Amino acid sequence: MIKTDICDLLQIEYPIFQGGMAWLGTAELASAVSEAGGLGIIGAGHMPPDVFRNEIHKVKERTSKPFGCNIMLMSPFVKEVMEVVVEERVPVITTGAGNPGVYIPALKEIGTKVIPVVASVLLAKRLLRGGIDALIAEGTESGGHVGDITTMALLPQVVDAVDVPVIAAGGIADGRGVAAAFALGAHAVQMGTRFVLSEECIAHENYKNAVLKAKDRSTVMTGLTTGHPVRIIDNQLAHKYKNLEFNGGSKEELENLGAGTLRKAAIEGDVKEGSVMIGQIAGMLQDVKPCKDIIVDIMTEAEAVINNLQKFGK
Repeated sequence: MIKTDICDLLQIEYPIFQGGMAWLGTAELASAVSEAGGLGIIGAGHMPPDVFRNEIHKVKERTSKPFGCNIMLMSPFVKEVMEVVVEERVPVITTGAGNPGVYIPALKEIGTKVIPVVASVLLAKRLLRGGIDALIAEGTESGGHVGDITTMALLPQVVDAVDVPVIAAGGIADGRGVAAAFALGAHAVQMGTRFVLSEECIAHENYKNAVLKAKDRSTVMTGLTTGHPVRIIDNQLAHKYKNLEFNGGSKEELENLGAGTLRKAAIEGDVKEGSVMIGQIAGMLQDVKPCKDIIVDIMTEAEAVINNLQKFGK
């Protein structure tokens, strides 16, 4: 199987990260991905510190392999959550929606690897000054909070701009995508939507079925005017949000409309009025299977694709 320097850096078997999805990146999913040889990631989202600590403990009970936590730097609990990370000696953190620089010294002191998510070259260069270990270059194809540059355009530019390993995210769900990411200079890939369709993911059956039914044009971006766009399935919520957004709705009205809608979809199963955050890659996903099978199948396919490409050099 393919090995990269990310595997050595994080002591994982396969260069595959599970996206740190709020509500869905739970201990059940993170531990399954880590146990299968990838890097499972708890999605802290807006978790209070006690809930977050409990998720970490559950992962540690389920696997002795490395795992990570995704920290949303805009969370009202971010300071307390970072204290939990240090106290629990979490091996890896990925971060989003901000600069983790103020927390890096304490994290480095305990050996935690710090890997921010970026959506532009400018942010990648800025974060590089803080002593980070790697970067995740996430394209607009991803589900949830996104930037506006595609993975294929963003990834090689970030790779050229930094001297740390880069993980590709956005629009990757099979071995072909992994091979393409490696060709563009990535050292690993991160996948969210593919792991939603795993047996271990706690997403409501309605949520998983919505992903299975999705086509290539089933997602839309909302929140474009707010500066914090989000990719979700085009449903009743999306229509209401876009109508409000482009007809004079205030920021407060938009925030109120979106509040709690991810949980409504992911946990309660309301995929009409809830926020079904998935990536554009959903249209090619056809099954639900264990995390181990997902990882092994994808890496086997990636290796076959790379080997097959050699025929073009003959």
